[in-house]
Amino acid sequence: MGMMEITNVNEYEAIAKEKLPKMIYDYYASGAEDQWSLKENRNAFARILFRPRILIDVSNIDLTTTVLGFKLSMPIMIAPTAMLKMAHPEGEHAVARAASAAGTIMTLSSWATSSVEEVASTGPGIRFFQLYVYKDRNVVTQLVRRAEKAGFKAIALTVDTPLLGRREADIKNRFTLPSHLTLKNFEGLDLGKLDKTSDSGLASYVAGQVDRSLSWKDVKWLQTITSLPILVKGVLTSEDVDLFSDCFLSLECNPISYANNVARIAVEVGAAGIIVSNHGARQLDYVPSTIMALEEVVKGAQGRLPVFLDGGVRRGTDVFKALALGASGIFIGRPVVFSLAADGEAGVRKALQMLHDEFELTMALSGCRSLKEITRDHVVTEWDHARIAPKL
Repeated sequence: MGMMEITNVNEYEAIAKEKLPKMIYDYYASGAEDQWSLKENRNAFARILFRPRILIDVSNIDLTTTVLGFKLSMPIMIAPTAMLKMAHPEGEHAVARAASAAGTIMTLSSWATSSVEEVASTGPGIRFFQLYVYKDRNVVTQLVRRAEKAGFKAIALTVDTPLLGRREADIKNRFTLPSHLTLKNFEGLDLGKLDKTSDSGLASYVAGQVDRSLSWKDVKWLQTITSLPILVKGVLTSEDVDLFSDCFLSLECNPISYANNVARIAVEVGAAGIIVSNHGARQLDYVPSTIMALEEVVKGAQGRLPVFLDGGVRRGTDVFKALALGASGIFIGRPVVFSLAADGEAGVRKALQMLHDEFELTMALSGCRSLKEITRDHVVTEWDHARIAPKL
C-alpha cells in the first residue's frame, strides 16, 4: 500500500511491521502475557454506540481545547513512547515537529533516544516530560530540572511500573536497544546503559533502577523539586487501599472520609491531572481497557481535576467516546510509532490530521459544535441497557 492510499491510522501498522526488524516491531506492538488487555483496549471501544442528535446547525465545528492552560487545536495529544529512533532515524525529533505543526502536545519518554535538550532544539512546541522515579533521587532531580530548563511544561509521572510487565515477545526476541542508539537522557549517568542479559535488557534495567517503594508521598516530594504541574499516569480505579494509606504518611487527612478513592487522593496531593492508562496493556494483563475504566475514575475525581485517557484510540470516533465519558483529552501512542516507522514526520503529521478530521466528522454527525456540547447522553455503553431497553 502506498502512502497516498492510507485512509486511517490503523493501516500504518502493517507497513511498519513490514519495514521494521521483528524484534523492534514486536517491542512496540506487543502487550503483556496473553495480551488480553491489549486486544480489549481496542475491542471495548467497539461496544460503545452513539446516540446522535439531528437537525442541529453544524456548519461551524470548534475542536480547540485547553490543557493545563495551553490552547490546543484538538484534544488529541501524543503519549510517551520509548526509543523512537528504533522506528525511524529522526525519532523523537520528527514527532516533536509533527506535534508542533498540528498544534498539540508531545510527551517525551524519559527513555527517549533523543534528549530533552535535543527535542527542545527542534523548535517551538508544547511538550510534557514522562518520568519514572528511581532509587537514586538525585537522578530524578537532574532529569526534572533539565526538562524544566529545556522548556517542558508538565511532568507525566508513570505510577504503574514498580516492575516491568512480562512481555513475552521481548523475552523470546532477547530484546536489547540497538547498539548505535542510547538512552540520551541518561548519558553520563550509571543508568545510561541497558544490561544485555538472556532475558530482556530493558527488564533488567527497570528492575534494577526504578523505585518499587514509590507511593503518594513521592508525588509530594516531586513537588518540592519542581514547579511544573504533575499528571499521574497509570490510574485505572477509583479506589486503592495501599496507595491511600501511603498518602497519609505526608498528609493530614482522615482516611475514612475519603472512601479509599485514588482520584481524590490525587487531588489532595496536588496533582494537576490524571491519565487513565494501562501502559499500552504492557504491564498487568487482564486489567480493564482504559475506556472501560475511564468513567469510574472521572466520577472519583469529581470535577476537581482533569482526567485524560491513554490507550486504544485509533479513530476519531474513539476520541468522541472518551470525551463523552468524561475525558478532557486523549493521548495516542502506537499510531504515532507506526506512522513514524512508515513515513517519518510526514506519517505522524498525516496520522494526526486523519484523527482530527475523523473527530470533527463525528462531532458534526452527532450534532456537537464544540467539545462542551459532547455529553454522556451522546453514547450508550454496556452498563446503560436500562436507558435503552423498551418500556413495558
